[in-house]
Amino acid sequence: MRSSARRGARRCLPQPTPDRLFVTRVLTAAVLLAAFLAALFWLDRGQFAIVVSVIVGLGGHEWGRLNKAGPALSAIYGAACAGICFSAAQFMGLVPWTCGAAALFWIVAAPYWLAKGFMPGVAWARAATGLVVLIPAGLAMAVLAPKQLLMALGLIWIADTGAYLAGRAFGRRKLAPSISPGKTWEGVAGGAIGCIIYAIIWAFSDPELRARVQGFVWIPFLAGTLLLCALSVVGDLFESALKRQAGAKDSGKLLPGHGGVLDRIDSATAALPVALLLLRAIGTT
Repeated sequence: MRSSARRGARRCLPQPTPDRLFVTRVLTAAVLLAAFLAALFWLDRGQFAIVVSVIVGLGGHEWGRLNKAGPALSAIYGAACAGICFSAAQFMGLVPWTCGAAALFWIVAAPYWLAKGFMPGVAWARAATGLVVLIPAGLAMAVLAPKQLLMALGLIWIADTGAYLAGRAFGRRKLAPSISPGKTWEGVAGGAIGCIIYAIIWAFSDPELRARVQGFVWIPFLAGTLLLCALSVVGDLFESALKRQAGAKDSGKLLPGHGGVLDRIDSATAALPVALLLLRAIGTT
């Protein structure tokens, strides 16, 4: 009887409204951004690599929990992810190859898995997939120069925020209803438009980028922008599919309004490795 009463009481508790949830998300994001900028500009690259490795480790822990690894194994897996990320960051020559492998995964394998509703069923395969998801993104974050990293992350944040706002205002056609019912094609279009505007503004305001993005180069530059926007959606959907299979709403409870670390970095895990490759291709890193 007491258990039933408690469940009934929980059901009666007021749920956060969408507007209140959005405010919570914005406030949490503002705090995270301030802490991130402080680490990015005040720490040296070695110290910043430690911070990034901790983020990767927290994501790895949540990945383990979503895959039913249990508290101890999840902690071990998270620690292993952090250690691998920090160690690999010391070997700069490995970073482009690692990001290239991640690019193949996100451009080819991940969309195929999402279309087929497939996720690795074997524990070691899921663990290996977690490494592919987390380590290259962590390496890209640790290696990119502060300005380039902010440019890439800004694009990802614009894609996410634009999709959220456009989806709320105009969303009608579902993007992937079986994976993430709230996402719509209209939201994706809004995010893409926001990314294009952001990329054009950045290209004109940054002297180094403006010197390289001229004439015909605008076509691959804007195509790369749209690719990163699309990959941010794929990363988001991939984590949503993992949570759906795990029967979880969020990857964790660490970040108010966002859930866990994976909920905050899901888009970046897919876009950052490719962003590093694209920035190197145009000679800005």
